[in-house]
Amino acid sequence: MIKYLVLIAVIAVVFWMVTGKARAAARRERRPEDRPVEDMVRCAHCGVFLPRGESVEAGGVRFCSREHERLH
Repeated sequence: MIKYLVLIAVIAVVFWMVTGKARAAARRERRPEDRPVEDMVRCAHCGVFLPRGESVEAGGVRFCSREHERLH
C-alpha cells in the first residue's frame, strides 16, 4: 500500500514539474515587452484611445473605425 502512495506521489511531482515548465514557457512567450510599443491615438468622434496601427486616418484626424470617420 505504501509503495503505491509513493509511486502516485512521484508521478504527481513529475507531472507538476513538466506542466510547470510548460506554463513558464507560455508566460515567457506572451510577455508584453516582446511586442513593439505603439503610440495611442484618440478617436475624433467617440474619444476612445486605440493603437495608431488600428486607427483610421482621414484628413490628418484619427478614428477608431470607418463608421466613425463617416459620421464625423
